[in-house]
Amino acid sequence: MISVFDLFSVGIGPSSSHTVGPMRAARTFVHGLKADGRLSEVSRVRAELFGSLGATGHGHGSDRAVLLGLAGEVPETVDTDTVDTRVTEIRAQRRLALLGTHESDFDPDRDLLLHRRRSLPYHPNGMIFSAYDGSGTEVRTRTYYSVGGGFVVDEAAAGADRIKPDSTEVRHPFVTGAQLLDVTASTGLSISEVMLANELSWRSEADVRAGLLDIWRVMQECVERGCTRDGTLPGGLKVRRRAAELRRSLEADAATGQPVAEGPATPQAGVTVRAVDPLYVMDWVTLFALAVNEENAAGGRVVTAPTNGAAGIIPAVLHYYTRFVPGASTDGVVRFLLAAGAIGVLFKENASISGAEVGCQGEVGSACSMAAAGLAEALGGTPAQVENAAEIGMEHNLGLTCDPVGGLVQIPCIERNAVASIKAITAARLALRGDGVHAVSLDKVIKTMRETGADMKVKYKETARGGLAVNVIEC
Repeated sequence: MISVFDLFSVGIGPSSSHTVGPMRAARTFVHGLKADGRLSEVSRVRAELFGSLGATGHGHGSDRAVLLGLAGEVPETVDTDTVDTRVTEIRAQRRLALLGTHESDFDPDRDLLLHRRRSLPYHPNGMIFSAYDGSGTEVRTRTYYSVGGGFVVDEAAAGADRIKPDSTEVRHPFVTGAQLLDVTASTGLSISEVMLANELSWRSEADVRAGLLDIWRVMQECVERGCTRDGTLPGGLKVRRRAAELRRSLEADAATGQPVAEGPATPQAGVTVRAVDPLYVMDWVTLFALAVNEENAAGGRVVTAPTNGAAGIIPAVLHYYTRFVPGASTDGVVRFLLAAGAIGVLFKENASISGAEVGCQGEVGSACSMAAAGLAEALGGTPAQVENAAEIGMEHNLGLTCDPVGGLVQIPCIERNAVASIKAITAARLALRGDGVHAVSLDKVIKTMRETGADMKVKYKETARGGLAVNVIEC
């Protein structure tokens, strides 16, 4: 089983598959050399990125992530404020300290190659790392794939740096939505309680709760940072950061009693009614999502949920719950994340959360589905209603392409998170108004998403060769 802490992890922007994954793969490669006692032999390392990584790696910071990973950094703790300085020094000095201790040669033109038109088998996000000794003899070569959400797998069946799937037995194993609902029916547990029982196979209930609340803390900090920074985003598109300005505007409205909308004259009084704008809260949800994804695009600290490209949706909907839902509680936050994690397991097991594999439906669609389920759970929905909310959230993101302009996680990614956040709230509310009975099951919509992704042309899968990426002129 996949843990909720695999789906929600602290990382660095702008992409889980293109930044977090390559950093982890590079570090794993060097740690494998160290574990085998061969790091001291290495005089030079070489990294090659293929497929989507090669096509949009520069815009996604994949090249920088590889260098930092080789130097021993991890996405959870790397200092995001010094990344550019460190990478510039490595390139200028043409030297790289592997794991921060062993010096090796590094020629950026020779040793870090992004192949825009070549792909490796198994997955579009492929990488090959090679190490050589002083005579130029190859010490080791390994191939890795960044399969979405920061997950990395090695094509080899064995080896010191093989990333093995967790084989821990859990209390209530499930792979499909139908199995998950069967467990809830047979045990009387909610979806969040099923996920919690499984998490106890790895850690105590206190640790699960503390870990999830720490994830929530990082999400809140990310929103706050995004709401305080003006200017433009890096990368050449000159995209203006809007979250800070939007918050100032909303706070000014709140200080004067919130915006009001003119209503029709009532039959009884014959006068015009002035009422609080019922969609005012949605402007705040939009703000929360924009703040996270602007931070992500700037290479800041975010929570992969379940990817970086879709990192703003779950935090935005959680902020909606905690700030605008009466009776919201810390326990509700924990239940939200557990239920969202359970739905994330289904997408990871049965389809994909990688934009390079199935398009943005796998990123924003999955996150929207997870957020809808989490909110329905926190609001007291039955397992059937929670599953229905997740299904609605995904069904109406089917076919969503990944076509980032300039290969950057900015257009349309940032606004897309805001729109999907509203969609997730709508999905949860719609499901809670029903009894959980619906024509299309979550399993069917996940299967459809996987098949749609397989049929989708490569140019719509995070390669920046189709859609908006070619129809919007880069200025």
